[in-house]
Parts: sequence; structure tokens; C-alpha cells
Amino acid sequence: MLIGEVARRSGVSARMLRHYESLGLVRPTGRTDAGYRAYSGEDIRRIFHIESLRSLGLSLREVGRALDDPGFRPSELVDDLVHRTRERIASETELLTRLRRIGAAEPAGWEDVLQIVGLLQALGSKSAGTRQRAALSSAEEAAWPVEALVEAALSETDPNVAGALRWALAQSGEGGSALLAEGLGSPVAAVRKRAVQSLVEMPDGEATALLRDALAHPDIVVRRYAALALGARGVADAVPTLIDMVVEEANDVDAADALGALASDPASADRIAARLVDCLAHGTAEPSARRRLTQALADIPGPTASRALADLAQDEDRVVALTATYILGIRDAR
Repeated sequence: MLIGEVARRSGVSARMLRHYESLGLVRPTGRTDAGYRAYSGEDIRRIFHIESLRSLGLSLREVGRALDDPGFRPSELVDDLVHRTRERIASETELLTRLRRIGAAEPAGWEDVLQIVGLLQALGSKSAGTRQRAALSSAEEAAWPVEALVEAALSETDPNVAGALRWALAQSGEGGSALLAEGLGSPVAAVRKRAVQSLVEMPDGEATALLRDALAHPDIVVRRYAALALGARGVADAVPTLIDMVVEEANDVDAADALGALASDPASADRIAARLVDCLAHGTAEPSARRRLTQALADIPGPTASRALADLAQDEDRVVALTATYILGIRDAR
């Protein structure tokens, strides 16, 4: 079969067939009377073998070795191909992610594209200082690559850089809260913590709704951060978690402050006081916990808290009694 016919049947151009011949990969076994190359059936099968191996990503040199070396072990080459393919996929995925982020920022011109590329490169720098400057400068750009900021915030271990990233996200407008909420589902506890810490600083209503949902999160750290933030935002749903924090001595001072802020409304004050009293009566027998609950009543106004403190002034626990008496003295002096 002549080279032109082989090219038509195999899909390999005549030029490439000649290249294969120059490399010694496949040589036509015959010549016509006129001196033209003549390929046998075995030659054509070899051509298809070459194309099959090339489709796996082998170089022509590797193809020749695979076909001609009797000692060739395909498993080693396949393992190497798997490794190279994974690296290529990772590289292509990184490029795709970068392109998607650039597109999401809706650059108006190439100058904007170059600025965004520079920012993305800086956020991925090994230098903490470079990452921090990139986070702080991102708020000055016309369009923020929110996805990149969220990814950086969820992976950042340096506290100063993490703070700058959270601030940048808080300035970024819509979109960041929902992306951060996805981080709450991470199997890595540190990522969940960074996600809720960042969500706490988001000022929008969507963040408040997501934090309210986070009160039911299985991760206690997430629940506690959400409760503190919601207490500061006046969301009464946080009260049970805040009281648990007081009992468990987990950021108990901040939790008590949040309860005090929620108690600024008279109706809320009585409900919070009633919960604290119930916890004192039935929730725990641990002396240190009862003392913290008594201290928490100090910032709760209203008659329910005052009556509870009067009862606690007669408590068998001398520290509880003295604490309640002291608080009542301050309240009477106001």
C-alpha cells in the first residue's frame, strides 16, 4: 500500500509517516518498481500501535522503546504517565480557576486583568508580608476577586494575614458570605473555624442568616463563634448557646457580655434571667459554674434577675452568696 493510501486509512499524514520513518519507528518493508514506499499489513498495524501509545501521552522516543525493547516494563511507564497526568491536571485546574476568577471580576480592560493576575499571584506568595499587603490592597481595586479572597482566608495560618483577609472580605460586598458558608462544611476543623471567623465579620444580612443556621452546626467551635456574633447583633436565638458557654467556661466573659447586650430589651432580659435561674437550679451542680452564672446575672436588668440575686445571696455556696450580695449592692446604688 502506498503512503497516500496509508495516510487516508490511518489518519496519519504522509508528512508524519515520513517523520516516523526518519526516527526508525516504522519503515515500509517494500518499494514499488518506481521506487515508491510500499507498506505491508504488518507496517500498518505498527502505525496503529504507535498512534495508540501516543494517545496515552507517550513521547515518540518512549513509543519506540515500548515497541522495540524486549525488556521494557509497561507498568513503570504507566505509573510515570499517571504521575505526569495528575500534575498536568492540577496545573490546568489551577489555570482554569484563575481564569474563572478573572472573568468573575469583569475586568474592563487588559490593565484590570494584569492587576487581578498580580493580586492572585501575591495572595499565593510564600511571604506572609506579601500576602498581607495583597489582602489590604484588594479593597482598593474596582472589582474584588471574592473567590480568591475566600480561598485564601480559609487556608491562611498567619494571624495577621488572616485578619487582613477577613477585613478585605468584609469590604467585598455580596457573594462572600455564601462562599464562606461552604467552608463550614469542610472536614478539616481548622478550615471550619476560619470560615466562621470570617463569616462573623461579614456585615450583610445573609451572614446573619447563615450564622443563625450555624447555631445547629455539629462543630461546637462553630456554634460558639456564631453565638457570640449573633448576640452582638441582637439575635435572641443565640441565648442557649451563650449560657452553655458560661457554664462550660468557654469564652464565658464574652458570652456573659453578649447576654447583657441582648438583655437591653426588657422582655428579653426577663427571659434570659429565667434561663439563667433555671440553669442554676437544675442545670449544673458544679460550684464554679454556678458562680459564673451568678456573675452573668450582673448585667441582666429587670425584676427576675433581681429576685434571683436576692435568693442567691442566701446560697449555701459562700462565694455565690457574696457575689450575689455584691451585685445587689451595685444595683441598689444605681
